Amino acid sequence: MWAKISLTICAYLIATVPLLERNGPPRQKVDLVRVEKSQRQLQLIGAGKILRSYGIALGGAPIGHKQQEGDERTPEGRYVLDWRNPNSVAHRSIHISYPNADDIAAAKSRGVHPGGFIMIHGQPNGFGWMGRLLQLVDWTDGCVAVTDSDMDEIWTMVADGTPIEIVR
Repeated sequence: MWAKISLTICAYLIATVPLLERNGPPRQKVDLVRVEKSQRQLQLIGAGKILRSYGIALGGAPIGHKQQEGDERTPEGRYVLDWRNPNSVAHRSIHISYPNADDIAAAKSRGVHPGGFIMIHGQPNGFGWMGRLLQLVDWTDGCVAVTDSDMDEIWTMVADGTPIEIVR
């Protein structure tokens, strides 16, 4: 009798494991991505709760809101993650909708270009093995960098159109 029960349990496990692997764990809906620059942290938020949190690297001059192209600052404010690039120069990237109309007007009033192509991205292609080491310094031109494995998870959990809030 126990042999028959054991055989039934084994058959069930063998039949369901491929389904679990193929479908993966259920994904929680991400309603907001929050970047806390001073804490060097990116959070995925769903239903008001932090679902995941990741260490980040920022631009070489991270203090303050991005003012112009080349200032190596990460913008602050509310934007949208509006498109993605699976073939970027870094391991995957998701675009932040900077500059908005206010950013453009502020830069124009100063006679400068606001910059653009601010992304959440992984490590430079070919340097993923250095991910944890590169995360110890601010090395981007104003983007938000995570390790490649963190980027893979963010990529699958965050849909285009998700709002992002970047705070000091």
